[in-house]
Amino acid sequence: MGKIIAVANQKGGVGKTTTAMNLAASLAVLEHKTLLIDSDPQANATSGVGFDPRNVKTSIYECIIDDVHPKTAILKTETPNLFLIPSHIDLVGAEIEMIHLPQREHKMKDVIEKIRKDFDFIIIDCSPSLGLITVNALTAADSVIVPVQCEYFALEGLGKLLNTIKIVQTRLNPTLDIEGILLTMYDSRLRLSNQVVEEVKTHFQQMVFDTIIQRNTKLGEAPSFGQTIIMHDASSRGSTNYLNLAREILQKNDLTKMKNVDKLIPVTDEH
Repeated sequence: MGKIIAVANQKGGVGKTTTAMNLAASLAVLEHKTLLIDSDPQANATSGVGFDPRNVKTSIYECIIDDVHPKTAILKTETPNLFLIPSHIDLVGAEIEMIHLPQREHKMKDVIEKIRKDFDFIIIDCSPSLGLITVNALTAADSVIVPVQCEYFALEGLGKLLNTIKIVQTRLNPTLDIEGILLTMYDSRLRLSNQVVEEVKTHFQQMVFDTIIQRNTKLGEAPSFGQTIIMHDASSRGSTNYLNLAREILQKNDLTKMKNVDKLIPVTDEH
């Protein structure tokens, strides 16, 4: 049975799609069959792994609204072991179309359960909102990763998201767990970055991942080539960061017996 992890934060620009794409690719490269579900109408994860959303025939929208079987929507990416259910701009209207449906918060869960056994991990990229589609993702997920950027106002809105997670746990998905808070866009040269790391770790302690995603030019440019960071530049700092995150998640879930070669790779502070 695949583990379902939602990547969510209603704040935009925190590295959410970057994290969903590159974590999924890293798990795939570490030989875990992984499905990336793009549930954001902007479809950035879809284009980021090499598909033009305008040419998508079947997306998560058709699976949720028209009860199309998700197997017909799955696309194979150029990364071995990595598969995608794409998004489409039509998803913008899905929340309105779902409003009168019975069990509307469970629609994505119903879709994923049909294919869950086919994958080791299912990563859901959520839209930057706390709307019905994001609630669907949290209802379907076993756990949630919350990316937080190492910049001013980093903790703004985090309380709102954690409150939404608590409501979902209480009413819809009592087994939903917080996989971890992930610090992104870290620049060791900036005092502010270091202050944010300290503040988040003080507030949330064990909930914060050891792995920190550092600012990296290659990480920013990879999606413009329709590639994950591993396909774009496997030796880059961004690639190392996300492979370390994947290893940390595997350790946390007791899915790997660590050999010396599998331990977290130290990241050099190059720029």
